[in-house]
Order: sequence, then structure tokens, then C-alpha cells
Amino acid sequence: MSETTFGAVAQGFVRDLEEDFARIGATIAEARERGVQLLALPEAALGGYLSSLHGEPDDVPPQLEVDGPEIARLAALAGDMVVTAGFCERGDTDGRPFNSCVAVTGDGVLGTHRKVHQPLAEDASYAAGDRFTAFDTPVGRIGMMICYDKAFPEAARALAMDGARTVVCMSAWPASRTNRAPVLAEDRWARRFDLHDRARALENQIVWVSANQAGSFGEMELVASAKIVDPGGEVLATTGSGPGLAVASIDVDEAVDAARRFMGHLRDRRPAAYGPAAAGV
Repeated sequence: MSETTFGAVAQGFVRDLEEDFARIGATIAEARERGVQLLALPEAALGGYLSSLHGEPDDVPPQLEVDGPEIARLAALAGDMVVTAGFCERGDTDGRPFNSCVAVTGDGVLGTHRKVHQPLAEDASYAAGDRFTAFDTPVGRIGMMICYDKAFPEAARALAMDGARTVVCMSAWPASRTNRAPVLAEDRWARRFDLHDRARALENQIVWVSANQAGSFGEMELVASAKIVDPGGEVLATTGSGPGLAVASIDVDEAVDAARRFMGHLRDRRPAAYGPAAAGV
């Protein structure tokens, strides 16, 4: 048994890819100095997020391809580290891009995910993904999701049932648009962000790595609060409401096995009792 060191980033990103890569390079260098083996960058780390969630924005992120030079550049920066990051993936048949994320090492792409659940008017700018799939990496089997995906318990459960023992959630999660709390950490949307992180880890008894944008972008103020959560729902490290890098080490297999030994949430499921409603039929 051995520990894995995780890093979760709270940081702002912009339209200029060169500036984004400068920030990513500096963050990877810091993470490497701190022994991080899996580093989670936020949603839209390459090119920034939408400037508004209330109608089509005036400016849109650059559209990239999974096999394009930008992802290859990210992989080269990653080296022997697993790095996950969000980006705007070139469009589908109707021209809309996907809000996507990728996991890479210096050897190339390990896995991808397209955001499935779309809040407010995000579907005016992005097409939706249609699946949650776990995949193997040098630090074990993981799954990925993006932001609003984590508000749906079925998403994390699907990844856990597919063998993911670690789930990385990359977000550009804002504070509330109305009646915003004067202290960001006390904002209701910041509290919901944290509750989702802890609940998804606990109910699936997995390690949860949550990255988020920080600062402001367009009309949004982002809540930061990047964190690593253990299979009991306890926060091991967090950036709080400011930018930074949260780092924690945990023996994933030992922690997951211990959490599931007596109260095994996946093992003790009773699918026949949930009926068609659980499947949305």
C-alpha cells in the first residue's frame, strides 16, 4: 500500500491561451515541488469559461481538439504527473462545442469527459455529453466530471460503479447572482459547492478531488474552495475562498477499502427496490 498525493487548484483563467499556459506551467512546477502525483486544474482552464450564464455571451472560448497541439502541450508540461484540465472542445454537427476535460501525462491522453448537465443557459453555447466513464491511470482508476454534473448523485454513482476510486470534478462555480453574501465563504452557492463535494465522496466512499476557478470572470465571481475529500466525507485540504493549491496525501485503496468494509454503500444497494423512478423511466 502506498499514498497518492493529490493537488486541487483554485485559480482564474482567461481567453489568452499563452497566459493560461504560463499560469498552468507555474502551478505544475509548484505541484511538482510538493510531490503532487495527480493535479486537478479547473473547468475551462484552457481559454476561460463563459462570461455569462444568462444568454449567449459576446465572447466565447477558443475551440480546441483533444488531439490538437494545445492538449499535447499540456501533456508535455505534465511529464510524469497526471494532470486534468477543462477546455472548450471543437463542435458537434450543429456547430456548438462541448464543455470538456482531459486527463494527461507526458505519454499523452488518458481519458476525456464532456459535461453532461447544463445549468441555466449553458446549452446555448455548448452541446451536452452523454456518459460517465472511469479509466485507468498511473495513480489508479479515476473518473471525471465538470461542475454542475456533481449536483446529480447518479453521475458520481455511475463512475463509482465503473470502478473509479477517485473522482476529479473540475468547476467554474460562481457565487449566487442575487442576494450574494458579503463574505464569499458564507454565500449560499459556496456552501452548496462544498456540500456537493462532501456528499458525493461520502455516499460513494471514494476520494474526491475538486478544482474550481477563482476570482472573477465576466459577470461572475467564482467561489474557489478547491479541496481533497476522503471517503468519509472529511476535507483533507482546501484553498478556502481564495486562489491556491490544496495538497493532501492518502492511500486510496486503504481508505476506500476501510470505508466500505462494514457500511458498503455500493455493496448494500438494492436496485430492485428503487423501481423505474430511479432510472427516470
